[in-house]
Order: sequence, then structure tokens, then C-alpha cells
Amino acid sequence: LLTGATLIVKRLNGVKRAAIGTVIPGKEKAWLLLDSGANVECPADMLNCFATMGSVYMEKTMGRKAPSVALVNNGAEESKGTEIYVAAHQLMKQNPAIQFAGNIEPRDILRGEVDVVVCDGFTGNVILKLTEGWAKFFSGELKALFKKNVGTMLAALLVKGGIASFKAKLDADEYGGAPLLGVNGVVTKAHGSSNAKAIKNA
Repeated sequence: LLTGATLIVKRLNGVKRAAIGTVIPGKEKAWLLLDSGANVECPADMLNCFATMGSVYMEKTMGRKAPSVALVNNGAEESKGTEIYVAAHQLMKQNPAIQFAGNIEPRDILRGEVDVVVCDGFTGNVILKLTEGWAKFFSGELKALFKKNVGTMLAALLVKGGIASFKAKLDADEYGGAPLLGVNGVVTKAHGSSNAKAIKNA
């Protein structure tokens, strides 16, 4: 960690803007969300670039073969979304460097059926924070449910291993940080409230 210093990292050739890629657990598998907060507004070609960077990251770092890439939208049809997202869809559809799976609606993202989910940083940050909030809410409700009475506490003992595994799956500290993709170097962004475990995993 740097204090009172400025870290200067140059972008890779061909990359207009770097993007934050956040790995998030899903029902089928973990997936990468980018941009998750670095660029509030993005033109279509930038979203297409994010798709390529995300695909390379999931293949080289997470070991995914031919990772699938989807574009966040309010419908599956090619014509859905703003002009920028319609244009981005066409660019990604023609991008030979990725396995484009088309548009994905937010309600389907958490299934983890695709490897990379692309959007602008504003949308991505909203998705990220909503997902974090949902995970905390669900964990809290589950804990309260099992503490309700003697019967539920006994039930909790029977499924203790499964609960621990489920909580670990939802724990953001298991990943700890998010890489800044598109720079000539290694930069990992961690949450301001990160604990020692989160920093270690980052």
C-alpha cells in the first residue's frame, strides 16, 4: 500500500481506458463483471475492448477455455438498450477474439452461465453493490432463521458444513480485490473497509 505517493501505470497499446474487473460467485461458476466502476460512461468501442480484456483475463488467469462473454442489457434482443449498447452488441458480435453470447438481463447474471459480463462502470458498480447487499441480507436472514428456536438450531447443526460452504461462496473477502485490466502492470483495487484476509486474497 502506498501512502502519500502517486502510482503511475501506463495503459496497454490499443486500450483507451482501463476497467475494473470483479470476480463474483454464481450458481454455475464465478464470473467476471467489468467495468465495475472505473468508467461511468463508455462508448461502444470501449465496451467491445472490455469484452476482449475480460475474455483474455478469464482464460489466462481463471483457466477458462473459450470464455463466453455477454453484454448487460434490458432485453435479450439485439435491438434492446441505448444506441451505445445496440452498437456495442454489433461490435461484440463481430469480434473474433471473443465467444459472444449476446445480451444478458440482470436477473440472469447470478446464474453464472457466462464467464464475462460487460457494461459501463456506472451500471457495473450498481450491479456490484446490489449483489454485495443481497449477499449480506441473505446471510443475515439465514442466520436469524436458524436462531429462531431450538428446532431450527438443531437443524443448523445438521447442515453446518453446507452453511459454512455457502457463506464462503458469498464472502467478498475470499476474492479480496479486483484487477485493473488494460494497464501495463499489476494493479489490484481493494475495498476501503478490507480486512487482512481480503488484502491477502487480493
